[in-house]
Parts: sequence; structure tokens; C-alpha cells
Amino acid sequence: MASSPYLLVAATLVAHLVVASCATELTFTVSSSTSLTLVTKGAVSEVEIKEQGANEWTSLKESPANTWTFDSKATLKGPISVRFLVKNGGYRVIDNIIPAEYDVGSVYRSSV
Repeated sequence: MASSPYLLVAATLVAHLVVASCATELTFTVSSSTSLTLVTKGAVSEVEIKEQGANEWTSLKESPANTWTFDSKATLKGPISVRFLVKNGGYRVIDNIIPAEYDVGSVYRSSV
């Protein structure tokens, strides 16, 4: 039984590493008052945003290198939430990732 504490520590470390390796990192850049870019680190197959006051989610367009873009004819209305589909992991939602008072050129990050 002397090895039990060591096994518990080892199992805990492995669990932390597995959870960390499954994390999806998101980096939003507000390119202009009407567009934004999202770069993902992780297997994401769909990305949508919801602006303040919107009733529905709006899809972003996928580009090469895990980049997603959104271009609007109107000024973006923050706060903006994001919903994305992690391959083999279901949907994730991050509420208000971009605040109401965002600055053009600002970068916002989150890890899920």
C-alpha cells in the first residue's frame, strides 16, 4: 500500500495533462468596426457568433490555417458571444467574449 499515494499523484497528473491537451484556444481580433477574425488552436469544425440583441447565431467563414472570418455591412454590436463545434466534442459557448465597448484592433483570447 506504500505505492498508493504515488499512484494517486500519477493519475492526477495524467488527468490534468489530458484535460489540458483537449483545450481549444480562441483568439479574436476585431479588424474593423464591421469585421473580425478568429484563429483557433484545436479541432473546430463550425463557428458562429451572436451580437447583442440578435435572436440567431451567424456563421463565420472558414479560411486556411484554422482562421474564421466575419464581415458585416453594419457596425458590430457588442457584447459578442461565440458558439463553436469541437470535432468529437460537441458545442461550446463563450458568452460575451468581446465586450460591448471593444476597440478596433483589440485582441480577445479564451481557452475552453
